[in-house]
Amino acid sequence: MSDLSHLGDDGQARMVDVGGKNPSERRARARARVRMSPKTAAAVESGDGPKGEVLGVARLAGVQAAKQTGALIPLAHPLPLTFVDVEARIDVEAGLVELVAEARTVGRTGVEMEAMTACAVAALTVYDMVKGVERGVEVEQIVLLEKSGGRRDWRRDGEPG
Repeated sequence: MSDLSHLGDDGQARMVDVGGKNPSERRARARARVRMSPKTAAAVESGDGPKGEVLGVARLAGVQAAKQTGALIPLAHPLPLTFVDVEARIDVEAGLVELVAEARTVGRTGVEMEAMTACAVAALTVYDMVKGVERGVEVEQIVLLEKSGGRRDWRRDGEPG
């Protein structure tokens, strides 16, 4: 009926059966961007957020979220993650916090959703941590940067390896 792997022949949503696939090393990286005023970005950089040090809390929230992806995304497979991390970069002048999450597993399906969930929740945590200073903060982008393992590797054009 469709090229969408999560639709059955009857058009109903279903979990994809990955039982016949061979386990392999899987890796994915994703990015979220959080836009704010330079003043708020400076507070994040200096660790002077109204709720405390922002980026450490955001990193932990992202790691925790990646581990919960199978419970949050209805048709995602629960995966035994071998690694998750979230790194942050701040451009104070541009008022930008960039969060890059990486997830890895050895399994039968990829970890794209885990990496994207990690950076999404990390970005929402940044928002939560600074909303007392600035309400106009925007989570403006969540994208997959690259994935490897499985049928084929993929990388967003222009992204460093």
